[in-house]
Amino acid sequence: MASVFRSEDMCLSQLFLQVEAAYCCVAELGELGLVQFKDLNVNVNSFQRKFVNEVRRCESLERILHFLEDEMKNEIVIQLPEKYPETPLPREMITLETILEKLEGELQEANQNQQALKKTFLELTELKYLLKKTQDFFETETNLAEDFFTEDTSGLLELRTIPTFMTGKLGFTAGVINRERMASFERLLWRVCRGNVYLKFSEMDTPLEDPITKEEIKKNIFIIFYQGEQLRQKIKKICDGFRATIYPCPEPAAERREMLAEVNARLEDLITVITQTESHRQRLLQEAAASWHAWLTKVQKMKAIYHILNMCNIDVTQQCVIAEIWFPVADTGRIKRALEQGMERSGSSMVPILTEVESKTAPPTFNRTNKFTAGFQNIVDAYGVGSYREINPAPYTIITFPFLFAVMFGDCGHGVVMLLAALWMVINERSLLAQKSSSEIWNTFFHGRYLILLMGIFSIYTGLIYNDCFSKSLNIFGSSWSVQAMFRNGSWNTHVLEANSYLQLNPTIPGVYSGNPYPFGIDPIWNLASNKLTFLNSYKMKMSVILGIVQMIFGVVLSLFNHIFFRKIMNILLQFIPEMIFILSLFGYLVFMIIFKWCQYDAHVSQYAPSILIHFINMFLFDYDDPSNAPLYSHQQEVQTFFVVMALLAVPWMLLIKPFVLRARHRRSQFNFGDVFVHQAIHTIEYCLGCISNTASYLRLWALSLAHAQLSEVLWTMVMNIGLRVRGWGGIIGVFVIFAVFAVLTVAILLVMEGLSAFLHALRLHWVEFQNKFYAGAGYKFSPFSFKHILEETSEE
Repeated sequence: MASVFRSEDMCLSQLFLQVEAAYCCVAELGELGLVQFKDLNVNVNSFQRKFVNEVRRCESLERILHFLEDEMKNEIVIQLPEKYPETPLPREMITLETILEKLEGELQEANQNQQALKKTFLELTELKYLLKKTQDFFETETNLAEDFFTEDTSGLLELRTIPTFMTGKLGFTAGVINRERMASFERLLWRVCRGNVYLKFSEMDTPLEDPITKEEIKKNIFIIFYQGEQLRQKIKKICDGFRATIYPCPEPAAERREMLAEVNARLEDLITVITQTESHRQRLLQEAAASWHAWLTKVQKMKAIYHILNMCNIDVTQQCVIAEIWFPVADTGRIKRALEQGMERSGSSMVPILTEVESKTAPPTFNRTNKFTAGFQNIVDAYGVGSYREINPAPYTIITFPFLFAVMFGDCGHGVVMLLAALWMVINERSLLAQKSSSEIWNTFFHGRYLILLMGIFSIYTGLIYNDCFSKSLNIFGSSWSVQAMFRNGSWNTHVLEANSYLQLNPTIPGVYSGNPYPFGIDPIWNLASNKLTFLNSYKMKMSVILGIVQMIFGVVLSLFNHIFFRKIMNILLQFIPEMIFILSLFGYLVFMIIFKWCQYDAHVSQYAPSILIHFINMFLFDYDDPSNAPLYSHQQEVQTFFVVMALLAVPWMLLIKPFVLRARHRRSQFNFGDVFVHQAIHTIEYCLGCISNTASYLRLWALSLAHAQLSEVLWTMVMNIGLRVRGWGGIIGVFVIFAVFAVLTVAILLVMEGLSAFLHALRLHWVEFQNKFYAGAGYKFSPFSFKHILEETSEE
C-alpha cells in the first residue's frame, strides 16, 4: 500500500547466466515484465554485437510476415488467437524459417503465375474484341461506295479521308491503346503521317483489369489504313511510343474467323487455369491466416530477447552471460522464480546468480498502477517523472483534480451527461478495447474514462451546491425566503408592484427570511434575483481563495514527509518551518478572516461589515487609522502585527541560515558557497512570490465557474426559450427541432470546449500551484523488458 504514495524501492543487481540458459531466462523475465536491463555495450556498434545475425534473421521473418499480411489484406480475415503463444526456443527459429520461406516461395510463384495468366488473358481478350471489330468493319464495307470515307453507321469514327492519290493496295495495322492516350495518339498520327492515313477506332465496353495493379483500365480498339512501307514504319514507332499493343490481324475473312474461334477456345481454357491458380493461392492464404498472429508473436518475442542479449556482456570464457538489471525489491522472489523456470526450460544445471551492486546513478522511478489509477499517474508524469522515492502526487490527484475541475464546471445537468458517457465507456471497455481504434482523439478520451467518470460525479455534486442544472435552479427543499411577509408588513402593495419592474426582499423584516440556511446548496430564489451575479461573484471568489490556500498548505505539508523520509533534518528546520510560518501568517490568516466574517455578520449588521481586502492591505502597511473600515475583532492590530513580523522573519530564516550551516559543515572539503547561496535565494524568492501569485491563480476557479454558468444561461435563453415560447402545434413541433439544436450546442460548447478549458486549468493548478511545493519531478521512468508492452505497441503501430 505504501508504494501507492511513494515510488517503489529499486535494486540494481548483476545477473550471471550460463550461455545455454540465457535465452530462456531472458524469455521468462520478459513474460514477467518487472526487470529493466542496462545496456553494457553502449560503445559497441549495433552491427558488431554478439547476436546481430539472429536479429537479422528475425527481421527477415518479419518481412515475410508483412508480405503475407499485405497479400491477405481485403481478402482473408486474419484469425485472432485465444491466447498468446509461449516464447519459442532458439531451435524453433529454423523450423519457423523453413515454414515461412516455403510459404513465401509458393505464394510468390502463385502470384507470378497468376499475373502471367492474367496478362495472357488480357491480351487474348483484347485480340478477341479487335478481331470482332475488324470483322464487323470489313463485313459492313464489302462493297465500297463513293461515300466510303464519310461517316458510316458501324459506330467507328474516322480521322480523315484517304487522299485521292492513294491508288495502290492498302495495308492496315490493328491494335489496342489506353483510352486517355487516344486523343494525343490521333493528333500525332495526323501530323507525322501528314494526313496520309485512315484511322478508325472504337471504345471497348468490357472492363479490363491490370494484371499487376489490379486496377480497372479502359481501352480503345483502332485500325489504321496506310500505303507504303515508310508509313508502316512511322505508324509502328508511334504505336510503340504510346505503348499501344499491335496484334496480327489476317486480311482474309476466313482466316480472321478461324483465329477468333481459336482465341475463344484458348480463353475458355485460360479461365479454368486462372480459377485453379486462384484457388491454390487462397488455400495458401487461408493456411497463413490461421497461424499468422502466432508466428508474428513468436518472431517479435525472439527478436526482443536477442536485443536484450546484445545489451549483455559475455565473459572471456564464453560460458557466462553478464547482465545488469533494475527491479523492484518487493518482486525479488518472483524474479528468482522466473530465472529458475528459465534454467529448467533450457535444461541447464547452473543456477543463475543474482548479486546486488552499488549504483552510481539514481535508480529509475516505478509507481505501480492499475486501469483506474493509470490515467491520474499519466497526468503527474506528463509534468515530470518523480525523483526516486519522492512522494507521489497521483493518489491525491485522484480526488483534487476532478474536484477542482468540477468547481469550474459545476452544473449537475452537464455532469450527468458526462457521467453517462464515462459509464458507457467503463461498462463496455472490453469490447471497445478489442476494436483497437486508430483515432487519437477517441483513444485519449477512452484511456481517461475513469478520470471523466470522477469529473462527472464531482460536477454533479458542485452543480447541486451551486443549485445549477442547465442554468436553472432546483427547488427541492423550498425557499427560505417568503414574499407574503412583504405584503403583510405593508412594504409592498398593488401600486408598488405596478410601479416597479424589480423589487428586493429585505431580510431584516421579520418573516421575510426564516433565518435557516438552505439545507443543501444555494437557495433557488437567487436564480430570480437581480443581484444574483453580485452574490455569486463574492461567494465563488472567496471559495476559490479558500480552496487554493488549503491546497497550497497541503502541498507544503507533503514536503515535510519527503524531508522525514530522506532524513533531511536541516530542511525541516530551515525550510519547512519558515515556509509554513510564512504561508500561515499571511494567507492562512486571510482564510481565517473570510470565515470569521461569514460567521460574525448576519443580515441585520451586514451593512456595517468591514472590507477584508482593505484590512489585508492595511496589514502590510501597518495602517490602522482608517475610520471607514471598522476592525473585525478586538486586538486585531496586535494579532496582525505579530503575523506580519513572523512572515518577515521567515524570509531571512529561509534565505541565510541554511547556506551558512552547510558552509560550516563542509569547511574542510570542496564546497561552492556561491552556488548554494544562489540556489537558496532562488528558492526563497520563488516560494514567497509564488504564494502571492499562486493564490491569485486559484481565482481561475471563480472565473471559469462564472463563465460556464453564464454560457449555459445564454444558451438556454437564446435557443431553448425560442421553442418554449411558441404556442400551439407549431410550438410542439418546433420544440423538438430547437431541442436538437440546444443539445448539439450543449455538447459541443459546454461539454467539449468548456470541459477542455476547465481540464487544462485544473491541470495547471496541479502542476504549478500544488506540485511545486513538494514535487521535484527530476527522475526517469522505470521501463521494464515486457513482452506485453512490446506486443501492444506493435499492435498499435
